[in-house]
Amino acid sequence: MAARRLPLLKPAAHAVMAIPLFFLVTGWAELLLWNPASRAMTAEPVAYTHNALGLAALRALLLSLACTPIRLVTGWGRVMTLRRLLGLWAFAYGLLHLAFYLFAELDLSLSALVAETVKRPFILAGMAAFLAMAPLAATSTARAIRRLSARRWQQLHRLAYVAGIAGTLHFILRVKGFQWEPWIYLFVLLSLFSIRLVKGGRFRLSAS
Repeated sequence: MAARRLPLLKPAAHAVMAIPLFFLVTGWAELLLWNPASRAMTAEPVAYTHNALGLAALRALLLSLACTPIRLVTGWGRVMTLRRLLGLWAFAYGLLHLAFYLFAELDLSLSALVAETVKRPFILAGMAAFLAMAPLAATSTARAIRRLSARRWQQLHRLAYVAGIAGTLHFILRVKGFQWEPWIYLFVLLSLFSIRLVKGGRFRLSAS
């Protein structure tokens, strides 16, 4: 479908991705400014916020990774224009997730973050996902692609798959006991990989 037929595709994607942040901001405004008894974010707003930011990051990342499989299955090339946008939203939510954890749980102590990362496997997985996304966000511009060359840029952006694996592992290790939700995300991720393997002819961990 021609780009001119979908002029609102990117603005609509931005609007959808901003929904979790909008509800968190309005929820905290209600809690702090005019209704301290609000249960809009459950009885534990700190835990709710932390979890909501992490889920938003993982969902945005999986949506970004889904763009190529969608193109392979449907032939709709326009979806590829959303891949970088969704990846940047994933990094933004991941950054907010980490920053909120530092602020609310660790009193902004980087040494405490290092200690927790070493001690807790689920935090180690989460940090791996964030660190894998950081260079992707830093090289998301057309100028960065030109400086790196398309080939090296594609090689670097293989880290998106590392981030996806680490992010789902972070979720699986984070929950207490067996819960279906994190395993559903892992199933989705493996399904995306499988589609690329089957439809792409051979499975290349590239940004293409």
